[in-house]
Amino acid sequence: MARSILITGCSSGIGHDAATTLHRRGWQVFASCRKPEDVDRLRAEGLTALRLDYEDEASIHAALAEVLTATGGTLDALFNNGAYAVPAAVEDVPTDALRAIFEANLFGWHTLTRAVLPIMRAQGHGRIVNCSSVLGLVAAKWRGAYVATKFALEGLTDTLRMEMADTGIDVILIEPGPIGTAFRRNAALQFERWIDWQGSARATQYRDSLIPRLQAQGAKDRFEMPPSAVTAKLIAALDAPRPRARYFVTTPTHIANVLRRVLPTRLLDRALGRA
Repeated sequence: MARSILITGCSSGIGHDAATTLHRRGWQVFASCRKPEDVDRLRAEGLTALRLDYEDEASIHAALAEVLTATGGTLDALFNNGAYAVPAAVEDVPTDALRAIFEANLFGWHTLTRAVLPIMRAQGHGRIVNCSSVLGLVAAKWRGAYVATKFALEGLTDTLRMEMADTGIDVILIEPGPIGTAFRRNAALQFERWIDWQGSARATQYRDSLIPRLQAQGAKDRFEMPPSAVTAKLIAALDAPRPRARYFVTTPTHIANVLRRVLPTRLLDRALGRA
């Protein structure tokens, strides 16, 4: 029988590529996203799609119920993926914005994962793969809200992996760096929603540095890779008899993983501060 997987954040980018690729490879894929119109589009593409919004707990449980009805109560893998950023200096991020991003980038993931764990326990196996970031390994200016959620995800996932060691459930992190997605466009929308940059002590820096980067929607990082690079690591994590704890995707992620281990904190700050 085909292995089953629930993937979140499938409207575009990493989630969409993962869903379409695994579908072609014979997986029973359940592709979820927040907006009903995106669900309809995915269904028109031939995917089994459903609505799941990490900020709407009822939608999480309803989506999982749909999956279990289709599979007869089993699920082989979960790929937690959907997330966004609120780019700004930490001092300018409203606490309500921080609450909202934690709901979408961490708390919703936790709710879904907790709901899936009893299913995987009962069947004696399963894989939970969480999509983290190079910014789950090191910090970067202007990205404090996103960094906070990914650092938290790293710690929560590491702990869960240790706790699940005696259950047959593998818990895995994928660590992308710059990937060609709609992430920057979505970040710009969150910036407009939450940040009063003109009233900030850093207004000049916003105007001269951050805002031009957010508006440069077609710009590419020199190390940028396509979403398929993440999917390749996901496939490795799903197929390996004994998967790694972490799968690094891009050159910056490999470099960051080394630097955080070998450099004193102040030197690491200086190195990352130039970015």
